[in-house]
Amino acid sequence: MSHPTGIESSGPKIGSEKLVKLSEAAASHLHGLLKKKEYSEGALKVSVVGGGCSGLQYQMELVPGAGPKDILVESRGVRISVDPKSAVFISGSEVDFSTDLLKGGFRVTNPNARATCSCGDSFST
Repeated sequence: MSHPTGIESSGPKIGSEKLVKLSEAAASHLHGLLKKKEYSEGALKVSVVGGGCSGLQYQMELVPGAGPKDILVESRGVRISVDPKSAVFISGSEVDFSTDLLKGGFRVTNPNARATCSCGDSFST
C-alpha cells in the first residue's frame, strides 16, 4: 500500500504501554505459551468485539506475528498486537493473569469500562 509521501507501509505501527500493558504474572505466563508454540515473533492479539452481557467483549489469542495494520506494543518483553478499532476501547488497560480456580485466566482491567458484567468478560463504555 502506498503512503501519501510515497513511502511504502511495511508492517504494524509501534505503540506504547499507554495503550495496553501486561502485569508481571501475565507476561510470565505468556512467555511460556509463546515459547511452547514456537512463536519467536509471536504476540498476544487483543481485540474488542460486539457481544457479551454488557455489549462488548474481549478476545485474546496467540498469533505468530502482528498484522500489517495493527498497533504493536512491547510490555515486559512480550509483544501485544491490537487492531486500530479495538485500540479506542482498550487504551490504558492492563492484562493480568490469575490461577484462581473460579476466575482464573487472563483478565483485562480497563479504565474506559463504565459497566462490566459479573463474569468480567464483557463491558460497556
